[in-house]
Amino acid sequence: MPNPAKGRSSSAEEDPKRPSIPSNTCKRLWLAAGGRCEYENCNEELWRNNLTFRQMNKAYIAHIVSWKPSGPRGEAVDSDRLKIDISNLMLMCDQCHRVIDDLDVPGHPRERLEEMKRKHEVRIQLLTGIKPNMSTEILIYGSNIGSSRGLVRYDAACQAILPERIPASPDGLVLGMQNSTWEDRSEQFWMVESTHLMKMFNDRVRPRLRQDSISHISVFAVAPIPLLILLGSLLTHLPPVDIRQLQREPVQDWKWQPRPAEFGGYILTPPATISGPPALIMSLSGTITLDRIQAILGDNFNPWVFSIKVPSTNFLKSPEQLSEFRLAMRECLDQIKVMHGSAAIHLFPAIPNSIAVEMGRILLEKADPPLRVYDEGQQLGGFIYALDINQRALPVGELVNHEQCRPEGSVISS
Repeated sequence: MPNPAKGRSSSAEEDPKRPSIPSNTCKRLWLAAGGRCEYENCNEELWRNNLTFRQMNKAYIAHIVSWKPSGPRGEAVDSDRLKIDISNLMLMCDQCHRVIDDLDVPGHPRERLEEMKRKHEVRIQLLTGIKPNMSTEILIYGSNIGSSRGLVRYDAACQAILPERIPASPDGLVLGMQNSTWEDRSEQFWMVESTHLMKMFNDRVRPRLRQDSISHISVFAVAPIPLLILLGSLLTHLPPVDIRQLQREPVQDWKWQPRPAEFGGYILTPPATISGPPALIMSLSGTITLDRIQAILGDNFNPWVFSIKVPSTNFLKSPEQLSEFRLAMRECLDQIKVMHGSAAIHLFPAIPNSIAVEMGRILLEKADPPLRVYDEGQQLGGFIYALDINQRALPVGELVNHEQCRPEGSVISS
């Protein structure tokens, strides 16, 4: 076993007068560093050989302020005062130690190394402080959006859940179709992708659920909105689920931010009269005008407009906003059901990805009406029919007939 009480010095500080670091201080430094190099973005394991995996001690104990005034970052007073102080010591691999003490001393001032040490040791403390019951299974789903692939990197997902949770497995649950050439402007795309999604879910997720081997799921998904709603409908009656939203400002990542003070909640505007099928118009990421719905349904429909004060692609910043959506949409669906009974709801969404997944999770399989979901994009030339979701909500023999739901003269797909 490697002996953490021993540390080595590089050629920069080989000197018989070099102070001996107390054994207890060496052990504390090893623990604080997690046995890894503390240089930023290195993180190399220092207790075993990277090739043979044979256990060994290849750590160097580096001084931030040199133990002698003439050494790297040496100071008249602090060199002697801090020469064996743990706050002035960093655990490093040979290569990084040589960089800071030989190859690029000017590029590594005291302040920079102190910040490296602080960040590394805070991260180790957070990770080792996570309790075992805080693990989560990372579920990744991506699909083509136009000609582009909706990609979610597993390492980015892992970074997003820390420090509140840790990955339950090294690879997660990946449901998307690899190297698909289908584009979302074609009718075949929706059939192929929805069938594949349901099969992958049944093959990879349901068996784990039956074995009770998943206690929590974190969802990271980038795909056309109808498919995300379908994914959400598969995630009901499961262990607790966290749904993440890709943030684009101020940096692109999956970390939640504080709830915006200016967010005023969700607004439901019901139709003035009830004279046709219900159309649920979700104007959250952008405003959907009624003429775009009329191009599909004609003039005989009842618009239920679910919106926010200022629709924006970047409005969703916090998990609190997602929870508020769940409550507001549940009330919306209940009101539509009171007014229209079990009639299928025509859904026209302009919504963030995470809200699309949550929309599917909200649906009550036996109680809510089925959804006829449409998709829109610049390349599509307006809305087109995509999927029917929650059809099992209707009694046997009353499943939605696509042709009957299509108003005369309307356009379903291009």
